[in-house]
Amino acid sequence: MLKIRLQRVGRKHEPNFRIVLTDSENSTKSGRYKEVLGSYDPRKNVDQIDAERAKYWLSQGAEATGTVHNLLVTHKIIDAKKKNVLPKKRPIVKPAEPVVEAPVEAVAETPVEEAPAETPAPEVSTETSPEAVVE
Repeated sequence: MLKIRLQRVGRKHEPNFRIVLTDSENSTKSGRYKEVLGSYDPRKNVDQIDAERAKYWLSQGAEATGTVHNLLVTHKIIDAKKKNVLPKKRPIVKPAEPVVEAPVEAVAETPVEEAPAETPAPEVSTETSPEAVVE
């Protein structure tokens, strides 16, 4: 199947592209193409497309990639809507938070009534053994 796609020809950090007709099985970096249909410079926003040849190959069954399709629509070579070529957004997955159990007092919904402060607590002396305290 034939495709009209971009082939990068620029230097590092200076992208320039050829718009080429190639077999879909060829990689974009292979250098194998059937015909050059134009060029595209995204930094200067300059593009040149051979409209008649592009229309001819599209009529013969060649498919344009998303970006090339949008360029053809911009130049009004084909009458269609632009395609969304941005990658789909993936849902944000939050890392699992460690489960921390709340203290028992915080979990209780009804407040526990405290003993009145007037009643003193029994005193336990540390000098005597625990058996002596229990009578």
